[in-house]
Amino acid sequence: CHDSEGELHEFGSHWKTDNCQDCSCFREGITCCSNFATPVGYDENKCVRIFNKETCTYKVVEKDDDSKECPVHQWVA
Repeated sequence: CHDSEGELHEFGSHWKTDNCQDCSCFREGITCCSNFATPVGYDENKCVRIFNKETCTYKVVEKDDDSKECPVHQWVA
């Protein structure tokens, strides 16, 4: 299988992309899915979500003070 970057992967192999997706190569082709949850249930007027590509996680913090985390009531994967 050739991925979107043109890299060749063996059948049955698995890898993680720079965009935090888990991918697998099969004879039928490549499948990829995100391996992180996205926060959606928070006060969007007061807070902002920040994505960390190193850990593939979101943190939701206050817009005016990013040292204060906001409560999140719902996540989607």
